[in-house]
Amino acid sequence: MNSRIALYFQDKHDIAYELEMAQYAERRGITEIWQADTRLARDCVVMMSALLTATNSVRVGSGVLPIWTRNPAIIAATWSTMWELAGFDETNQSRVMLGLGAWWEPITSRVGEDRRKPLQAMRENIEAIRELFTMEEVSYSGEFVNLDRVKLDVAYGNTDARDIPIYLGATGPKMLELAGEICDGVVLNYVVTPSYIREAVELVSKGAEKSGRTLEQIDRPELLVCSLSDEDPDEAIRTGKSLVAYYLGTEPHIMKASGADPDLVERVKEVVGWPATEADYRKAADLIPDNLVKSLMAVGTSSQCRETVEEYVDAGVTCPILYPLMDDMIPVIDAFADWSM
Repeated sequence: MNSRIALYFQDKHDIAYELEMAQYAERRGITEIWQADTRLARDCVVMMSALLTATNSVRVGSGVLPIWTRNPAIIAATWSTMWELAGFDETNQSRVMLGLGAWWEPITSRVGEDRRKPLQAMRENIEAIRELFTMEEVSYSGEFVNLDRVKLDVAYGNTDARDIPIYLGATGPKMLELAGEICDGVVLNYVVTPSYIREAVELVSKGAEKSGRTLEQIDRPELLVCSLSDEDPDEAIRTGKSLVAYYLGTEPHIMKASGADPDLVERVKEVVGWPATEADYRKAADLIPDNLVKSLMAVGTSSQCRETVEEYVDAGVTCPILYPLMDDMIPVIDAFADWSM
C-alpha cells in the first residue's frame, strides 16, 4: 500500500516550473501540495489559486498563512472562493486546506504588526473562521477578532457550508496543544529532529483530549526538507546545510526546536542575517556539521532520504510534506511516488 505523501513549494523554484512539477506530481500519484507564504517573497493565495487551476485532483493547502496579514472574514471569503474554484477530489473532499500560522520575528515588527498574545489571537481567528465557513451570520467578540453580524454573503453561487479543514502551523508547546484542541490538523515544522516530533505529537494529543478527541482524529502532516541526489549526494548534503544555516540564523522558534548548539547558532548568525542572500547561506553551510543536517532533514541518496522520512512517520507524522531543495524536483517526486512503508 502506498503511503501518503505531499510536496511543499516555497520560492526556491520558478513559478512556471512549480506549476509544471505540480502537474507531474499529480500524474505520479502525489496527493497534496502545500504552498508556503514565503516571508515577503510569495503570497500563498496567489500560488494556491494557480496550483488549483493547473491541477485536477491534488489537494492544495497553505503552509502557512500568517493571521496578522488578513482579517478573519477576508480569510474566510478567500478560502470560500478557492473552495468554489477547486471543486472536490475523488473522495468528495474539498481540494482546499487552510493552514494558519502566527508569523515570526523579526518580520512581524518590521512591517509594523504588534505580534502580542499569539496564542489568544490564533484561537480567536480559528474559531471565527470556522463559524464563517458554516455560511451563517456570525457575531464574535474577542480581544483580536470582532465580527458584528458578518456572513459570507454569496448571492449567486453555491451557498453550502464550506467543509474546509483548518490546520495550525505550530512549533511551540502551547501552540501544539491548541492545534490538537481546536483544529482538524497540525502542520508540524521542519528543521527538527524525530525526537522533537514525538514530543510535539504528545502535546497535540494532550490538546485533543481537552476537546474530547483522540490523536487519531488530528491530522499531522510535517514539512520535511528533502535534498536528494543519487549522482552527487555530497552536494545534496551541502545544499541542505545552507538551509539549516538560514533557519538557525533567522527564525528563533525553529532554531530552538532544532536542538542546535547555541554556540553554533551564534556563529551562524554572524554570517546569516535577515534578509540574507544565497551566497550568505552557502558560506554559512560550511559551519554546519554533517550529523546535524542529517538529524534535521532528508539528505543524500534516494534510499537515504526514504529511510529518514520513515523515521519521521514512525515518530507520528501522518503525511510527510517534502520540500525539494535541489534545482531539479523530479528525483524527489520519482523517489516517493511509489513509496510505501
